Amino acid sequence: MKTALTIAGSDSSGGAGIQADIKTMTANGVFAMSAITALTAQNTTGVFAVQVTETEILEKQIEAVATDIFPDAVKTGMIPTEEQAHSIAESIKKFNFRNIVVDPVIVSTSGTKLISDEAISKIQKELFPLSTLITPNIPEAEFMLSTKIETKEQMEKAAETLSKRHGCSVLMKGGHMVNDACDFLFKKSGEGIWFDGKRVDNKNTHGTGCTLSSAIASNLAKGLSLEESVKNAKDYLTLALEAMLDLGKGSGPLCHNFKFL
Repeated sequence: MKTALTIAGSDSSGGAGIQADIKTMTANGVFAMSAITALTAQNTTGVFAVQVTETEILEKQIEAVATDIFPDAVKTGMIPTEEQAHSIAESIKKFNFRNIVVDPVIVSTSGTKLISDEAISKIQKELFPLSTLITPNIPEAEFMLSTKIETKEQMEKAAETLSKRHGCSVLMKGGHMVNDACDFLFKKSGEGIWFDGKRVDNKNTHGTGCTLSSAIASNLAKGLSLEESVKNAKDYLTLALEAMLDLGKGSGPLCHNFKFL
């Protein structure tokens, strides 16, 4: 069985973070492992407290995994401090990890900012260049590029700019505002590919970014190409939304296990 490691924060309500990652990886046929960057007290209505993991403990978690069950892919999510971002980058180099998917988590679905500006800068400087793929949504890309993204052409330009700036492939996710869940992949090689999607009429979108990036990492772990990995991950996400799970008082979680119901 292929394996994947998620390096991300914990979501006590189970809808996002490592809980969503583990469910997604399992549903996509790989063995999931985790290194927890932070404990959060959160649910579908918001984030109420965050306790950041000490960097030394985070390093030990990654080392424990890497030296025993080596991951075929690694996905990162919430990285709250610049010290953690540097440590994760060093671990990626130390253990020669491959198939790195970085979800540059800045703000939660409920609108809470989850990481420091210094961490965002360090992630861009040290993690992005090591990545196979980064998966920013439009608000995250706007923050990193200090520009508005309101059209498909601006999505394409933003993805190309980030790719050339950091030397990695970029999946620009359009679901937030531009074009009904159509995403644009700009490959490191310079090729651009649109992935058409349909907007599912479901208000419960807690953890969609975590789910998509984890599904992509799972597919890369299984040896699929980047294009195949993105396509299959988008199909999985759509079906998880279409299952219409309705839990919680706010933006609820997806039905990650729809295949087994």
